[in-house]
Amino acid sequence: MRVLRVRYNGHSFYGRLDGNHVHCLNPQLGLNDPIALEDIAVLPVVTPSKIVCVGMNFRDHAEEIGFPVPEEPVFFLKPSSAVIGSGQPVVLPAESGRVEHEAELGVVIGRAARNITPEDVPAHVFGYTCANDVTARDLQSRDGLFGRCKGFDTFAPVGPWIETEVPDLSSLGIRAMVNGELRQQGSTADMLFSPHEIVAAVSRVMTLLPGDLILTGTPAGVGPLEDGDEVRVEIDGVGLLINPVLREPSGSGQEGPESEPPVQ
Repeated sequence: MRVLRVRYNGHSFYGRLDGNHVHCLNPQLGLNDPIALEDIAVLPVVTPSKIVCVGMNFRDHAEEIGFPVPEEPVFFLKPSSAVIGSGQPVVLPAESGRVEHEAELGVVIGRAARNITPEDVPAHVFGYTCANDVTARDLQSRDGLFGRCKGFDTFAPVGPWIETEVPDLSSLGIRAMVNGELRQQGSTADMLFSPHEIVAAVSRVMTLLPGDLILTGTPAGVGPLEDGDEVRVEIDGVGLLINPVLREPSGSGQEGPESEPPVQ
């Protein structure tokens, strides 16, 4: 099932995508009839309390950026304000001279999880989505920490929907394309730690809440994004995330993310 997050008649809610219509998944709203996509504002698919990103989960990526291959999952946080949806622009900040794409499989939590085992993970997952862990690579090298280089607004494109039925996570193809050129090509089969192992490891550190997003790492081939580019992240059986790329105008501020009412 493909699930969108949408706004309609003043309500934000999740809906099942069926062709060009959406069926509301919040029965208390009383929206029983299918709603045409053209009448709906499609929102970013998640509003997480936190985004947990796993680093160096592909040996070839760790090698290409000069980081040691980890013996256990290593992760960091990305702010929820970085989230944008498919079709929204990635904004290249003035502070960075080299911003790169990182195609990743995203796991959306559906049920609170703490200290769970890998075998328990499926019962706590709502679904899967495409994600791009956009990174200011020059700032990563300069800072030695991941807060600034990963944290700019628009640096977490996610979508275009949440796929709730992915029966086999063991060999999903992951690709990134920029202006039609294939940049990254890998598979979940190449991960050092599986998505279920990652979710379980994170749950041993922090409570995962419904709507939280976990990014599971990127294969080799990360590369620069330039003003005017189009970047695509495609994952077999999950979806195709498309975002234009724009340079932040020099000397001008950017509006923050639009305030959202809580899902009704």
